[in-house]
Amino acid sequence: MATLYEPISTQERLKTLDVLRGAALLGILLMNILVFGLPLSAYANPNIWGGNDAINLWTLAIHWIFFEGKMRALFSIMFGAGIVVFTDRALARENSVRAADLYCRRMLWLMAFGALHGWLIWHGDILYAYGLCGLLIFPLRNLAPKTLFITAGVALVLLQTFMLVPGFERRSLRNASVAARAAEAQGQQLTKEQQEAKTAWDKAYNEALPPRADVQKEIDDYRGGYIRTFRQRVKVLRAWNFIPAYFPPFADMWAMMLVGMGLVKLGVLQGNRPIGFYARMALIGYAIGLPLNALSVYGMIASDFEPVAAWLWNAPHHIARAAVALAHAAAVIMVVKQGALQWLTSRLEAVGQTAFSNYIATSVICVLVFYTPGLGLIGQMQRYQLYFVVAAIWIFNLVWSPLWLRRFRFGPLEWCWRSLTYWQRQPMRRRRLVAEEAA
Repeated sequence: MATLYEPISTQERLKTLDVLRGAALLGILLMNILVFGLPLSAYANPNIWGGNDAINLWTLAIHWIFFEGKMRALFSIMFGAGIVVFTDRALARENSVRAADLYCRRMLWLMAFGALHGWLIWHGDILYAYGLCGLLIFPLRNLAPKTLFITAGVALVLLQTFMLVPGFERRSLRNASVAARAAEAQGQQLTKEQQEAKTAWDKAYNEALPPRADVQKEIDDYRGGYIRTFRQRVKVLRAWNFIPAYFPPFADMWAMMLVGMGLVKLGVLQGNRPIGFYARMALIGYAIGLPLNALSVYGMIASDFEPVAAWLWNAPHHIARAAVALAHAAAVIMVVKQGALQWLTSRLEAVGQTAFSNYIATSVICVLVFYTPGLGLIGQMQRYQLYFVVAAIWIFNLVWSPLWLRRFRFGPLEWCWRSLTYWQRQPMRRRRLVAEEAA
């Protein structure tokens, strides 16, 4: 048996968890590609950039209904499941103090990798936030599944409230600004409150719908070399990395991690339940989430993506995305349990085992494609065309991952992370591993 300061052996891996992790990782690129290929403000508003004709609106609709937020939720679920699996195996080998030490080192190194990734490569890094959330929820790992689900549910309801309240505040601010402008047009002297409302709304409006010149400058900066790209990256990271840990976006992640903890404790994510259980799970999840998401998309398009309306129409986002994420998980588990599409699930399993390396490799590829001077495709492709890049990267992930794992025990970054965590150089080549396990 391996000691605490060694990672799990190949035989100890759980296939279903790896397949789910691989599917989630590939799915995250469906969202990230929009951040790479379009100005940030155009992510949810095709009127700003990327095309707003029929094909691009349909692309946005499919993306929003089936994938937006859902794949990150699924990845968070798998991260939470990994916390339980990791700590349970560590506790089976050594005492709780040493296991906790190992876990904390693992999360701190993940935060370090995330900081390097975010500041040096791409501002959309999520590893830093995952490492931080992993540290925060570690004390909850021993809670009963029911308690974990209730805690996560309360967090999601609070997030819904967080989305609604600012939406109504923005609507009130917009109405006050319209009234102030109407009074100004009639020659009335504006009060201090009216002037402040007008100024505040102008700022909020320009953040949601920036002037065309500002958007073009953002694109030019990303195409203008590493230093100009770094300056743009810093603008985003300063707002993201330095917010308090209790800020709502973090609850978005750790709530789904708690769901993953509960599901793996019940054996759901390992595929231990009957096929009918997963069929019902998928049916209920899709029945709740897809109509809510479709309603949101309808409202966004019908309002022509007006900032206040679009925000309010997305009020059920967190409940809907959680439901669809769970349905996606159930659908994938059914495929694995049935032994279907083995040519795909075996490759997804390899992607899941090398998720860290694939995540960073995807960032590097996209930076080269979209930000490299001379090539610099940011802002040069329509929304639907970005998914041709996604397909090419998926093929790369699905091809190189199993080929690599034929010869090596870990992905290159997984090996580095594990060696740093265990503070011991891990055996990398499979031939060496086989010899050691035989011994």
